[in-house]
Amino acid sequence: MKGLELSRRYWEEVCLPAIKGRFPDRLGRLAAGLVGDGSECYGFDDEYSQDHDFGPRVMIWLCKDDYGAFGNELQKALDGLSRDFLGYKGVNKSLYGDGREGVFPIGGFYRRFIGLDRPPETLEQWRSIPEVNLSIATNGAVFYDGPGEFTAFRARLLSGYPYELRLKKIAARCMSAAQSGQYNYPRSARRGDIVAAHMAASEFISSSISLIYLLNNRYRPFYKWMHRGLLELPLLGVECYEPYVRLASARGFSEGIEAIEEISGLIIAELHRQGLTGSDSDFLLDHGPEVQKRISGELLRNLPLWGE
Repeated sequence: MKGLELSRRYWEEVCLPAIKGRFPDRLGRLAAGLVGDGSECYGFDDEYSQDHDFGPRVMIWLCKDDYGAFGNELQKALDGLSRDFLGYKGVNKSLYGDGREGVFPIGGFYRRFIGLDRPPETLEQWRSIPEVNLSIATNGAVFYDGPGEFTAFRARLLSGYPYELRLKKIAARCMSAAQSGQYNYPRSARRGDIVAAHMAASEFISSSISLIYLLNNRYRPFYKWMHRGLLELPLLGVECYEPYVRLASARGFSEGIEAIEEISGLIIAELHRQGLTGSDSDFLLDHGPEVQKRISGELLRNLPLWGE
């Protein structure tokens, strides 16, 4: 069973009835779900994922005042529930598995990932948060939310980066993807520098997949799930999935170059479709300045093209 479904059923069949019976007046004050660390929060878990931090687990979120008033009591009640559920014997917690279940204050939960107990408001606050952390903070599912406070925080993050910051990141990814993939990969291949070529391919994969997520107004996940997550993106995900496989498994540099150019061409076409470039170049590097000049704010527009 997938971990997210296991968590949902554990909430509905074990936790929810227990809370209704013991704290009927407090049910409407909490939110419950599974969000954060772990492949199961993305729906990417498989049989190999169950070797650590897997099992029937649920997160419950409370506003600050409610957490102080009855958070500990609620946690003790959850700790007393049976973990013998659907053939699983609890959660096989790893050394670094803290914070993946239990009762949390809403602000404290989000602070762990984004460094703030409220949604970011300024450009500097947004820029200080690693993109992967925003992905972690918004994955998974909310099974129930009485007050709606957790969902409102989540919705603000899910709305994506401020538009002009997203443009700045797109411009920067155009530059790094072009430099690593379209420029340095074939140069390293011609030199016979196999290690440098593979490093260039890796950097191209990271930069260009991040670019695709940005074009979808989504946050890229942890590196090992970036490629798999493409299949869930409406723009370019399905089209680019297989060329990345060809690049990663290329038996010769010419095959790798062909895959890089195919991916770059698809991205450039999407930049045109979104009105983010006016260049006819087939080199992604020429599109970075085109995107950046569409930023109206001087602070972001005047930052180095490569930065962000």
